[in-house]
Amino acid sequence: MNFHRSNIQLITGSHLKLLAILFMTIDHVSAFLLGGGAWIHNTLFTLADHKISTYFLLRCIGRLAFPIFAFLIVEGFKHTRNRFKYGRNLFLFACLSEIPWDLARSNTYFCSGQNVFFTLFIGYLGLCTIDTYQTAKIKKLIFLILLFVVSILLRPDYGCSGFGLILLLYALYNDKLLKSIIGCCILSSKWIAGLAFIPISMYNGKRGFIKTTIGKYIFYLYYPLHLLLIYILRQILY
Repeated sequence: MNFHRSNIQLITGSHLKLLAILFMTIDHVSAFLLGGGAWIHNTLFTLADHKISTYFLLRCIGRLAFPIFAFLIVEGFKHTRNRFKYGRNLFLFACLSEIPWDLARSNTYFCSGQNVFFTLFIGYLGLCTIDTYQTAKIKKLIFLILLFVVSILLRPDYGCSGFGLILLLYALYNDKLLKSIIGCCILSSKWIAGLAFIPISMYNGKRGFIKTTIGKYIFYLYYPLHLLLIYILRQILY
């Protein structure tokens, strides 16, 4: 059994980060850069009366990104040496990413809905709430409800379902099968995202090759920078 498990759990935290970035980039390039082209919407084949296009396939691949990011937030919460600094960084990069997110989505500096860093930050606050008020159940419930409401009103990417997924991954941290099943239900509108639990279940608990502070911030910076690059390329190409 131990041999079998060691051969399955081959993915480190660094590998998960790279997979999440890859899936996210595919999603954003297809949605914000290539989505305006007619060719990408042409039908490749038909499956059960559904027309499958290149755009559809690329967006399906992109759906795999968020569950991995949500899982990495839980991992970060469990292993960070400074929870305040970790949360502060999430908030700062959420603010830093907002204008690139708006530009990539709508060519304007302001648009409805916030970037996914806000979802991750709200989810992180939820984890801090659960850990801080372990015995004060009423306070914990009140703060979690408030955060849930914020995740709706702020309208960040993935919103309240993303917030719920982060809490679920934390609550069922040691039950891989159950959290995968319930996670798919939470993301039912994006059911294909459930496939992300395959690499998550292969995680071996090790940090991997991204260990330096510079590497960590490059991982954070990639999000606003790739959105800004997509916006610039769209202005040039279209």
